[in-house]
Parts: sequence; structure tokens; C-alpha cells
Amino acid sequence: MIETRIRIADAGEAVRRVLWVDGGSGVGQWNPEDGQFSVRRVDGGPESLQLLASGGFDAMLITCPLAGVSVEELLAKASLPVVVHDLGSSVETAIRLTKLGIFHYCEASADAQELSHYLELAAEEGGRSKLLEARREAPWSRFLVSAGPAMERVETVIRLVAKRRCTVLITGETGTGKEMVARAIHIASDRCQHQMVAVNCSALPANLIEAELFGHVKGAFTDASRDRVGLFEQANKSTIFLDEIGDMPLELQAKILRVLQDREFQRLGSSQTTRVDVRVIAATNVDLAERVRQGKFREDLYYRLNVVQIHVPALCERRGDIPVLAQHFVEKFCAEESIPLKRISPDAFGRLSVGVWPGNVRQLENAVEQAVALSGDRELLLPVDFPLTGITPAAEVIPISAHLPDGGIDFDRVVGDFERQIIEQALARTAGNKKQAAQILRLKRTTLTAKLKSLQATA
Repeated sequence: MIETRIRIADAGEAVRRVLWVDGGSGVGQWNPEDGQFSVRRVDGGPESLQLLASGGFDAMLITCPLAGVSVEELLAKASLPVVVHDLGSSVETAIRLTKLGIFHYCEASADAQELSHYLELAAEEGGRSKLLEARREAPWSRFLVSAGPAMERVETVIRLVAKRRCTVLITGETGTGKEMVARAIHIASDRCQHQMVAVNCSALPANLIEAELFGHVKGAFTDASRDRVGLFEQANKSTIFLDEIGDMPLELQAKILRVLQDREFQRLGSSQTTRVDVRVIAATNVDLAERVRQGKFREDLYYRLNVVQIHVPALCERRGDIPVLAQHFVEKFCAEESIPLKRISPDAFGRLSVGVWPGNVRQLENAVEQAVALSGDRELLLPVDFPLTGITPAAEVIPISAHLPDGGIDFDRVVGDFERQIIEQALARTAGNKKQAAQILRLKRTTLTAKLKSLQATA
């Protein structure tokens, strides 16, 4: 069945041409006559693929579930922005489709106005930038400072899972900001009116961790002079964040599993069961699957925690964010110290951008705090304010192994290929910023530009 609905736009209005692939239950979910749309609706199957191939559409709406064709097949053929309205509202489906590059995912509860809004954004030039800008105006976005695409997937998954109850496992190196991601999820959730409870599992003494998490009754052990409410009970109606969950003692993991399965536990020394409504977010900087293979982490607990996984990239994978992160920390520390706002000089930004940060965002924050403290009354922060102590500099020497064959080589070609590889690496590291790439290579920007033109001419 094919149905065409057209609304004649008023003078000066742009008509958005939308291909609507409807799984059969989308009738009434969206009324295209309410917006500036010229719509072709199909039920799916080969005809939808043929229409995609013919072109002529500004955006596509897919109403899931589909029959006769898969969303993956449509996306493989689509060269236009896609909005998915999932009547099943599956978190797993949302994350999978987001990774495949859809423009926006709408849950079953989305109304006609919401669908029209995202389709208009999808169909207009610069719509993705406007979408990301709108997301970053949300209260939870203040926990995530970024300027490039590296954190876009993290932000998308946060938006998708925040209002769900599902357990989230956050992975990433030490210092990448896993707790900030957890706080963003909590603030974006319906539990935000209650304070999130954060627990560093590796910092709690092994002999006290059970009492800290679940509480105890008077007389449960020698120093238990009174009843105590544990952290899980404190997090009732809220969120508990279990940081460094991989360091939790094996014998305690069974009790964490019970809380995840049954939402109940017993205080230490008590036979009374306490029920809680708590959302669990865990984080780790180790490979939990490997810990499972080593027998150091329960497999059943691993699968209970790993319902939705969010990986936070290392700072070296998001170098384009270093300038905005550094300036953010400058503003933060100047406000805390009640001093006039300082600025970071371009040369200092260059120094920060070429560093290798094994401590990730936390190490960068520490370096900025030190610079603000030691710069005195000077407004401009200079490279000298960021000593390389604690910041591993990028390698100055690249190991080169060369073998000269008996038949000789084309010297210019070999040297040109090597030069091209180094320049491409510098541009990749700086997300295409030629000025920063030139700083990494210790070249003038004009020299780098000339080399790029020369290399392109010989390519």
C-alpha cells in the first residue's frame, strides 16, 4: 500500500520531502499534514529500496518494527538523514541504530510534534549541528565538555538510557571522566531530585566494605555501637555509582548480584530483608571479561552489570577537546579562587595539544590548576606555566628502519611517502587543524601548507 499526503506550503516556505517507511502500525502516529512536508509513505519491502535509489527525498522516517525489509538494509542504501520511530522502544535497538549512523532515535512515546521537529531538523542544512547544540543545552550536558565527535556517541547513549532503569557499565582508562558520565546519566534521569551516591570500591577496606554498602545493626561486630544505614539504602529512589567495580572482593560480588536481581539485601548482623528502588551504574578501568576468565570476577554479575556499556575515550583519542577542556578548567579554577578570568595563549594551547596524557582529563585538570595558581596576577597563561613535569611529551624522534635494495630506490618517492605519512598523522591528531599540526611538527603554518600542496600535486 502506498499513500501520498501533500501539504501545499505557503509562499516562502520550504517543503520537506520525506520518505516514510511505515511498519504498518504507524498510521495515526504521525500526521504529515501538520508540517511543511511532502510525504511518500510505503509499507516497506522492495519498493522502499527502489524509492531510496531513485532519490529526491530530504529525509526518511522509519517506523519500527518493519516487515519485508530490515532497517539495516534501508540504512545501507540511504544517503540522507534518517529518523527512526521505534514502537518497541528497545534500548539495545536504539544503541545499535545510533552506531549505524541514524540522525535521531524517537521512542514509542514520541508524539506527532516531536517527530515533525526532528524531521525538519534532519531535512535542513546544518541540522545535525543544531541537534547537538540542543542536546548540549540540557542540564546534564554540563558534565561533558567536548567540541568534537569523539564524545558524540557517549552523549547519544546517555540520552537514550537516562530515563530507563537498566544498569549501565562505564568503561575507560583512569582519569577519563567516568564519574562525570555517571552524574550526567543521573541528572538526565527521573531520579535527579535525589542525590546520587558515589562509592569507590577500591578505596574501601575489605573488612568494612560490606557494612558500608549494606549497613549493619548494633552489635554486628565489635565497633558496631549503633545501627547504621548503608549506601544502598541511602540511594533508595536514586542512583548508586560503583566506581572501580573490578576491585570488589569476590565474596561480596554475590551480594551485589542479589541487589541487582531482587532489589533487596540484609544489613550486616540482621535477618530482616530491606528492599530498595535503586539504579546501579558501575565503572571500571580494567577488562572485566578478562577478570571473569581469570576467575577474579563473577560471570553472572558481569552480565548483570553489562546491560548497556558506555566507553569513555582516552584524551589522546579526543585531542580536539583539549583546548575547550583546558579553558573550561581555567574558568572553573578562576571562579573558585574569585580571581579575574585568565586566558590560555595559542602557544600554550599548542604545548598542551602535543602532550601525551597518560592521566587523561584528570591530569589535564591538574596541570591547568597548577598553571592558574603559579601564574600570579598575569592574565595570559603561557607555555612556561605548563611545565612538562607530569606531562609526557610526544616523541621527538620517530624510529626509522630503512633497507636499501640492490636495485636502488626512487629517493624522492620514498621520502615523499614518509613525509606524507607524518603530516597525515599530525592532521589526524589535531582533527584537521593545520595550525596545531604545524606546531606538532615544529613547522611554520605556511611551510606546512606548501608541503600539503606539493604532496597533493604529486599524489
